[in-house]
Amino acid sequence: MASAVRVGDAHEVPRALAGLRDKTAAMTSTVLHFQRWVFSRHSHPWSAWTRWASTPLVLLPVWNRSARQGVVVAAWFALNAVVFPPPRDDSAFATRVVLGEERWLKERPVSGALAINCLASAALLIAIDSARRHRHWQMTIATIATMSALLWYWREMVRFYDTRADGQ
Repeated sequence: MASAVRVGDAHEVPRALAGLRDKTAAMTSTVLHFQRWVFSRHSHPWSAWTRWASTPLVLLPVWNRSARQGVVVAAWFALNAVVFPPPRDDSAFATRVVLGEERWLKERPVSGALAINCLASAALLIAIDSARRHRHWQMTIATIATMSALLWYWREMVRFYDTRADGQ
């Protein structure tokens, strides 16, 4: 059964929606500021390269079936993105990778980078499954494939960043 709408209620709905819109905008602004802060720090070359080099660490807790190691690895990956200061400039390859990825995620262009990233993710899933099954060689090959595909993806992010920096 629908309730009757009083004349004064018609003005209350837009006010409530405006308040909700303001709260949503404030929350979105906060998320975007936090995301920008993380990307600015993760764009330091040491952050990007140590994260790439740490890729095999993902397999350690799976191989050893250790939740404790999983927590440590997850903490490292979370902290790695923010412990380094922002870079002084964007001349470093790794800096342009991260800044290109940030821009790519915002613009979402149709490109082969998504397919390359999916390839890296699939190889990582194979490596994780191989670690679970204790298949050393399969895990090693899949990890090499993951890290190689990530470097290929990185190259695409640098190209994306450089073309956007030139105004193209």
